[in-house]
Amino acid sequence: MDKLIALLTKAHYKEASDVHLVAGSSPVFRVDGKLMPEKEDRLMPDDTMEMARAILTDKLWDQLQEVREVDLSYGIPGVSRFRVNIFYQRSAISLAFRVIPRDIPTIDSLGIPQRLKELVKKPHGLILVTGPTGSGKSTSLASMIDYMNHEMNRHIITLEDPIEYLHSHNKCIIEQREVGFDTLSFKDGLRASLRQDPDVILVGELRDLDTIQTAITAAETGHLVLGTLHTQDTTGTIDRIIDVFPVHQKNQVRTMLANVLIGVMSQRLFPTLNIKGRVAATELLINNAAIKNLIRNEKMHQIPNVLQTSKDQGMHTMEMDMRQLIAEKRISELELLPYVSGQ
Repeated sequence: MDKLIALLTKAHYKEASDVHLVAGSSPVFRVDGKLMPEKEDRLMPDDTMEMARAILTDKLWDQLQEVREVDLSYGIPGVSRFRVNIFYQRSAISLAFRVIPRDIPTIDSLGIPQRLKELVKKPHGLILVTGPTGSGKSTSLASMIDYMNHEMNRHIITLEDPIEYLHSHNKCIIEQREVGFDTLSFKDGLRASLRQDPDVILVGELRDLDTIQTAITAAETGHLVLGTLHTQDTTGTIDRIIDVFPVHQKNQVRTMLANVLIGVMSQRLFPTLNIKGRVAATELLINNAAIKNLIRNEKMHQIPNVLQTSKDQGMHTMEMDMRQLIAEKRISELELLPYVSGQ
């Protein structure tokens, strides 16, 4: 246990985003997106097993033995909190930790679009934050919740797996429910939250048909719903939501989504050019009359054209934002070559 705490503390002070503890390898930190092995002895299967046993309750240990993987959150007082996945590989236990900063970053400090401050003031509707794993979706959502907590008077319920950033009550009442502990699933927690008088519901991940359907219904019935999907861009996000529904419901869902959607932000993280750290490149869709019409009429392929020509409304494509970051010399052009067309 002392060794684990020492490693996680070291990762925090090195500003690592992730820690990988794998039998047969020395500990590995991910810093600024790059894997960096630590100069320590290789971990043995007994080492990783002892580390896992030290942070798991008896119930979670039994779950690990049964299903061979488990998610949880873990905190070291005065250091940081961590999102943890423990799993078996080659019959040995491995641990993956995501480092969660103690302080909740602001929208301003993250460099994500300022228009989000206006979007979260909407009384009801659906706001989605999307991107690949490790792109900072949870952090962006936390910054939006924190902004509301300092600027508005609302009852906020979050459904997370696991809980990452801890929010204190300020102008808002914030209740954070962890899937697997406080509720059995996103679907169950979301349905129950509709009876708990929320103004805002955050769904950590829109994973399945029932959860997506309930989220849209909640947005229709007067709640502001925030959620994430693992999609690459705003157009793909809309397609993904519609595609999970049966064929006979798709037309109805297009109409419902066109009515309730407020906006979609897709994001990726890139290493900064001259200083330590990473910067987010984003794509922002705001659901105006043109977007609504394209969603209803199944013309999602035309959405990028609207994003490109609606900069005055705060919209932009990922490519536009990437080119801006290159122009500002914040990111190397080489980093963006795989993502930017016409290079």
